[in-house]
Amino acid sequence: MKTLSPKTTLWLVIFLVTIWGINWPLTKLVLPDVPPLLFSGLRTLIGGVILLGFALKHIERLQWKRNMKIYVVLAILNIIGYYGLQTIGIGYLPAGLFSTIVFLQPILLGLFSWLWLGEKMNTMKVVGLVLGFAGVAVISSGGIEGNLSVTGIVLALASSLCWALGTIYMKKNNQQLDSLWTVTMQLLIGGVVLMILGSSTERWSDIQWTPSFIEVLLFISLFVIAGGWMVYFKLIDSGEVSTVGTYTFLIPVLSNIFSIWILNESITLPLLIGLVMIACSIAFVNWKKAVKLPLIVQVPLDKK
Repeated sequence: MKTLSPKTTLWLVIFLVTIWGINWPLTKLVLPDVPPLLFSGLRTLIGGVILLGFALKHIERLQWKRNMKIYVVLAILNIIGYYGLQTIGIGYLPAGLFSTIVFLQPILLGLFSWLWLGEKMNTMKVVGLVLGFAGVAVISSGGIEGNLSVTGIVLALASSLCWALGTIYMKKNNQQLDSLWTVTMQLLIGGVVLMILGSSTERWSDIQWTPSFIEVLLFISLFVIAGGWMVYFKLIDSGEVSTVGTYTFLIPVLSNIFSIWILNESITLPLLIGLVMIACSIAFVNWKKAVKLPLIVQVPLDKK
């Protein structure tokens, strides 16, 4: 495990939650111009090709025969499962409710890392994880309208589960993996599968190749997909999975803030309340007990 300095970790977390936060409103902005599965496949595949240009300089680290199974499993969980199920499922539920269910992921991550990675679980961490999820639920409460679909709920839960399992699986195998090749291969494999699924169920002629769509597609492919996944796995590789997962609670907060700017949505009381709850959640999960130093008592020397 490569340990990062606190300063480096902070900047990587800021980059990750910012770039993944802006992804949601940008995606919503261009979805009228492109079918969802084809869009998922395009951005993922382009992100993989971008990283491939860097990874080929270190072809010896690919270790295809040894790591092929890991690459395929990660592609199934993190790309096909997480992105694919999310893209399909969001059509069955209100966006607020769907995102709330998906962000069960940090709680699942905390549970799985305790069960399978041997990470410590204490009362403060449990309270923090639950409080963070509650904060996401409060933020999303304004968007929960309309009829509920069992299919949508199942797809949202499955998407969240895939993301959590993919993260745990990567962490368990990180000693034999090169992070650049791992992210590259999961994006390429997952991107190809999503493109095939999209091509068989959607029409390429429905894509509106407007300048704004192309700009958003390239931005998401480079920063959200390629850059975001590289930073995410670097953080996972260097620290406790449950702690890193807690910071993802900030993503829906920033998503709502960026939606105010990009989509002219309004500031709401649930957003402000949820932000405070998530801030407290992160503080609880990262709480470190003060180390009690032994009391040193100075005993005066006997006078002669």
